Amino acid sequence: MTSAPSPDPDRFDEPTATRTLPGTMLVALALAGAIGPFATDTYLPALPLIVEEFGVSASTAQLTLTAFMVALAAGQLVIGPLSDRLGRRGLLIVGSVGTLLAAVACALAPSIWVLVLARVAQGFFGAAGIVLGKAIVVDVGRGPGVTKAFATLMAIQSVAPVIAPLFGGAVVPFGGWRGVFWLLAGLSAITLIGVIAAIPESLSIEDRRAGDLRSTLADMREVATFGPFLARVSTFVFSFGVMFAYISASPFIYQDMVGLSPSAFSVAFTVNALGILVSNIASARLAGRFASEKILYTGVAGMVAAIVYLVVVVALSPSGTLGLVPVSAGFILLTLSIGAILPNAAALSMQATLGRSGSGSALLGAAQFSLAAIVSPLTGLAGPHSAIPMLLVMGVSAALVLLAVRAMISRPLRAT
Repeated sequence: MTSAPSPDPDRFDEPTATRTLPGTMLVALALAGAIGPFATDTYLPALPLIVEEFGVSASTAQLTLTAFMVALAAGQLVIGPLSDRLGRRGLLIVGSVGTLLAAVACALAPSIWVLVLARVAQGFFGAAGIVLGKAIVVDVGRGPGVTKAFATLMAIQSVAPVIAPLFGGAVVPFGGWRGVFWLLAGLSAITLIGVIAAIPESLSIEDRRAGDLRSTLADMREVATFGPFLARVSTFVFSFGVMFAYISASPFIYQDMVGLSPSAFSVAFTVNALGILVSNIASARLAGRFASEKILYTGVAGMVAAIVYLVVVVALSPSGTLGLVPVSAGFILLTLSIGAILPNAAALSMQATLGRSGSGSALLGAAQFSLAAIVSPLTGLAGPHSAIPMLLVMGVSAALVLLAVRAMISRPLRAT
């Protein structure tokens, strides 16, 4: 069985047993991976302006978001396995250049369909930062350093969805919707500079895989059917499903059922999002002191407790009106718990990729964003005044997480 790829030890100073990534690499990788969520959330305040300028329906304008998400998932399935053969750095640079050019094309789009195509390109090239970031962490990191790097990376990236709408709201009044994409072009340029300056090639030539498309597909199939990987990636993906159910439903829960204004909702959402940030930072500090599995199991227990608590809160409020404090307490416990699960589940997943970290990262990312696309509409099936669909999605996802954890325990990852 193929061993995990090893980067040139002369480029990194830390001991092999606990090696993590240099801070400059982590920041550059975080920027590259954050372009995706930033490009999703920043321009949402500008959608009505796009509808008005091009004279299209709201659903047509929303195709720019759907196309971006689909391309983001598909791009990972292409770029990840390809990087196992061609290396990481070159593809990461190509992705950064492509994201920059796509942002410029969006800003200059003369029609809605050109904008949709430019968003497809932006999503596809933006996938490089997401999928290659995880692969590079595994190439470079060792032991607890991998978990620490993932936790630090996610802590930095978790800031993006919090501040993105604020940036969009600040730019739109002055630059319109096109100004948002000029902002994304500037961020893409900064990311490109960071990638070139701070990220060396992490996959040596001797560790690269050879073969054609058939062997690439065989690699992905082998990783996808490897029991320890499947259990760990399922834990990550379905925990992310719980979080995305919260993200999708929280505007309606807070504004239509709690009664907050849009600005008050932004404050509540930001406070809850800090729970993920705090847990990510704590996970980075705890890496090496406690096994990743123990931190993950603690997070899963907290997540289940939060969902049960929210079910009780909703059950005791049959009128459809919820209290701010009870709801926020449940959501904060939820985000704290998920912030402990995701970096550890990601690290454990990537350590079970049979030396094919590009393929493993692609499968993880594609499953993550595909589930997000399914979860989002489900949480609103009963309208804006019911939390039941959100709780059902959370409950089913949490049950699948528990099954995945059981499989993790019964299928430990053994040294190969």
